[in-house]
Amino acid sequence: MSLSDISKNAQTRMQRAIEALEVGLAKIRTGRAHAGILDHVQVEYYGSMVPVSQVANITVVDARTLSVQVWEKPMATVVDKAIRESDLGLNPILMGENIRVPMPALTEERRKDLTKLVRAEGEDAKVSVRNHRRDANEALKKLVKDKEISEDDERRAQDEVQKLTDKFVSKIDDLVAQKEAEVMTV
Repeated sequence: MSLSDISKNAQTRMQRAIEALEVGLAKIRTGRAHAGILDHVQVEYYGSMVPVSQVANITVVDARTLSVQVWEKPMATVVDKAIRESDLGLNPILMGENIRVPMPALTEERRKDLTKLVRAEGEDAKVSVRNHRRDANEALKKLVKDKEISEDDERRAQDEVQKLTDKFVSKIDDLVAQKEAEVMTV
């Protein structure tokens, strides 16, 4: 692996961390019901954990209500419990095989909870970017150990990787600040 390969690989992986953050932030919606809000809610289904969307049909009834239609009747209580215990602050209503999930109006407290969730997503993305930096630096150290590059080249490459890391961390901070502002506006 060459210096440019290590740098390109690190940049690609850091860009994927940004894309994952954008997907995660898109799930945090303000005020409106959408089926994607239940994407990360997991239920036990025949011994393995699966997303709710794999055991039920999720539809948007209106701007404030979701409908979750389970495919197997015994799963209704399991899905209801999973939604209730998720960190989303939702209070589903079980009606036979159908579960109605009303979206609560966003109170100041709920907005603050959502900003905490946004910050947690941002922190996870930063950790991911830093892990990619660590991996790139370890690859550089291996090249020095194998005497493929000099220590000066390694130092320059590490500086380049650090600048790349700083750029992506700054991008993450911008995305988080944007989403926090969106969540906090009434």
